[in-house]
Amino acid sequence: MARHNREGKGEDQLGREYVVSYQPDWFYQVKVTRDLDSGRQSTKTLYRNGDQPQADPGPKVRTRIQSKELGLDVEVMLDDPQGVVRRITVETVAPSGEDQGIPVSFTISRRRARRAPPER
Repeated sequence: MARHNREGKGEDQLGREYVVSYQPDWFYQVKVTRDLDSGRQSTKTLYRNGDQPQADPGPKVRTRIQSKELGLDVEVMLDDPQGVVRRITVETVAPSGEDQGIPVSFTISRRRARRAPPER
């Protein structure tokens, strides 16, 4: 049975703060991608899960990303009964605050499965 969600905190390239709620046995990391004033695009690891898995992930995947500064509250839920989803990308815009209307992308990655050593 999968464990309850955990919370982590991080900040993006502009110092905006986020809270990430995640399933510890499935979630590996979330990266945030923003377009900078220079015209370049920047990607930064927002939060990485340091816990070791204690159970197999459940069939439903849930991750929530919140930022009070941006007025942002996004939750991704999907069914993955066979455990085949490896990465989820969500593009959104800040609904309020100083970054209102500016696109922000999040890439949520699954914990990598350990490979069994080859049989001889």
